Amino acid sequence: MKPTDIRNPDTFHKVVDCQWACPAHTPVPEYIRLIASGRYADAYMVNWRSNVFPGILGRTCDRPCEPACRRGRVEENNGGALDEGGPEPVAICRLKRVAADFKGDVSALMPAPAAQRNGRRIACVGAGPSSMTVARDLAPLGYHVTVFEADPKPGGFMRTQVPRFRLPEEVIDEETGYILSLGVEFVGNRRIESMRELLAQGYDAVFVGSGAPRGRDLDIPGRQEAAAQIHVGLDWLASVYFGHVTKVGKRVLVLGGGNTAMDCCRSARRLGGEEVKVIVRSGFDEMKASAWEKEDAMHEGIPILDYRVPKSFVHASGRLTGMTFEKVRAEYDDRGRRRLVPTGEPDEFFPCDEVLIAVGQENAFPWIERDLGLDFDEWGMPVVDKVTHQSTLPHVLFGGDAAFGPKNIIWAVAHGHAAAVSIDKLLNGEDTRERPAPDVSLISQKMGIHEWSYDNGVSNDERYKVPWSEAAKKLDSISVEVELGFDPATAWKETQRCLNCDVQTVFAKDKCIECDACVDICPTDCITFTVNGEEADLRTRLTAPALNADQDLYVSEPLKTLRVMVKDEDVCLHCGLCAERCPTGAWDMQKFLLQETQAGPRCRSAQKKEAA
Repeated sequence: MKPTDIRNPDTFHKVVDCQWACPAHTPVPEYIRLIASGRYADAYMVNWRSNVFPGILGRTCDRPCEPACRRGRVEENNGGALDEGGPEPVAICRLKRVAADFKGDVSALMPAPAAQRNGRRIACVGAGPSSMTVARDLAPLGYHVTVFEADPKPGGFMRTQVPRFRLPEEVIDEETGYILSLGVEFVGNRRIESMRELLAQGYDAVFVGSGAPRGRDLDIPGRQEAAAQIHVGLDWLASVYFGHVTKVGKRVLVLGGGNTAMDCCRSARRLGGEEVKVIVRSGFDEMKASAWEKEDAMHEGIPILDYRVPKSFVHASGRLTGMTFEKVRAEYDDRGRRRLVPTGEPDEFFPCDEVLIAVGQENAFPWIERDLGLDFDEWGMPVVDKVTHQSTLPHVLFGGDAAFGPKNIIWAVAHGHAAAVSIDKLLNGEDTRERPAPDVSLISQKMGIHEWSYDNGVSNDERYKVPWSEAAKKLDSISVEVELGFDPATAWKETQRCLNCDVQTVFAKDKCIECDACVDICPTDCITFTVNGEEADLRTRLTAPALNADQDLYVSEPLKTLRVMVKDEDVCLHCGLCAERCPTGAWDMQKFLLQETQAGPRCRSAQKKEAA
C-alpha cells in the first residue's frame, strides 16, 4: 500500500466518523469537549456555524452521526458490556440540545448585519431550513436576501409539521430570529404563484427551498365515500398546528412507516385517540422512521403492525367504519430486491373512526412554468446539479426536499450551505463547480513528555437516557414537550463517553526505532509493524485483522527495517497510550479540526490565487 497522505483533509476527516457522516460536517468532538468544560455558548456557536439550528436539531435531527459513532462498534469489537439493544453511541444529538439549553444570551456572538449592501438581490422561495441557511450565509456578505413564505412565520415544515411536544415554538422563533436579525427581509403570508413573475422582478439569483409540501394519498376502494374521516398526514399535522383540528375519534389508524407517521400517531394519541395503531406494508425493521421515533410511539402505547397492505376503506351510510388489509411477507431475489407476497391468510379488518395517511411525500411545482428553460425529469422533479444545486437556469437553484425529494433538516441545511457558495461564486464570475477546500488545522496536544491538553480518560458508562416530563406522560397535551433534556451533570457524564476521535495519532517514521512498545500497550491491538503488501492481504496480517473495509488503514512510509507501521483506524480509541509509551516521540496526539468553507471571500478561487 502507498503511505497515507495526512495532508489530504479527507484522511483524518474520515476517522472522525460522526463528523464525516453529518451532511453539514459539524465538528462533533469539538463541541462535546466544550460542553464538558461548561462552555455551552461556545459549543452552541460551533454548532450554529455548521448546522444553523442547534436547538431545533438537538430535538429533531435524524442523527446520521450516531450510527457512525465509533463508540458502539469499539465496544462490540472488544467485548464490551452489551445491553438489550447492543452497544450504544454517544448521545450526540441530545448533547447538541444541551448546548442550546444552557448557552445563555449568544446575541453578541452572532455576526453583525452587513454594514452596506453589495447591490445583489437574492430571492428564497419558502422559509424552511434550506432557504434560511442560504439567507444566513449570504446576508452578512451584503446580499439583500428576501425570503417568501406562504405561512405567517418562518420555519417551514419544522414549524407546521413537527409537533410541539417534540419541538417547542419558542425554539423555532429564537433560531429563525437569529437569521432574520442579520438583515434578511421576510415576507410572510406570500405564496409564490409564478416563477416567471418572480424572475421578472430582476433578482440576481433565486433559491427554491419550498420542500415537498404534498403528502401522498391512497386511492383504494372507499376513499371517496368516507373522505370526511380520512386525512393526508402532512395536511392534518398542519391543521393541528394552526388549531383547525383539536380532537380525533377514539379509534385511529395511521398508515405509513416514516417519521411523519410517528408524528401523526403520537399527535392523535394526545388529541383524544384511545386506540391508535400504526399499520405499515413493510417489515418493522425496514420502516423509514428513526428507531427512536418508533420506540417513543410504542412507549406511548401505540402498536405498530407490519406486513399489511391496505385494500379498502369500509364505510356505512357515508361514514368510515374500518379498513381491510392483506397480510403479506417479504421475499428477496438474487440481487436482494424485495417484493411483498400475499401469505394467503384471510384479510384482516380493523375498526376505526379516522385514518391518517402518511405513506410518503411528493413535490409539487405547478407554479413553475415549463417554458422558462428550466428542465424537469420524468418524475416531475427539476433537473438539479448535485454539487452546485443549480438548475438548467444557472441563476435558479434548488435545495432541501425541493431538490432531491424528502430527507430531513440536516440535509436541507447542507444543501443551503452548498447553494450559498454557488450563488456567491456565480455572482462573482467564478466557476461554481470549483468547490472551496475546507479549513483544516492539525495541532499537537503535547504539553510535556507525557502530558496532553485534552482529557483522554474515557468513561465505561452506558449511554444515559433523557428523562421525560411527568406532564407529558399523561398524553393529554399536544404542546407539552416530552423530553426534558440532560441536566448539566448528566450531560457531563455523557460527554465522557466520547472517544475524542478528532485527536489523531500522528506517526513520524524518522523517530521510530521499532521497539514495538506502542504495539504492546495498545488496548485494541490496532497497531502492527509488518511487511507491506496489497490492502486485502495486509488487512489479514495485522495483530487484529482489520475487518471494516470502509475505514482506511493508516500506513507509514518504509522504516529502517523496510517494514511499515499499519494502524487500523476503525477500532482505535484515541487514548494516547501509544504516544505516552513511545520513548522517542514517534507518536504524537494532534487535534484535527475541519470546518467547511462557506460563502464569502474564502470560497472564491480567484481571490485565493491573487493572495498566493
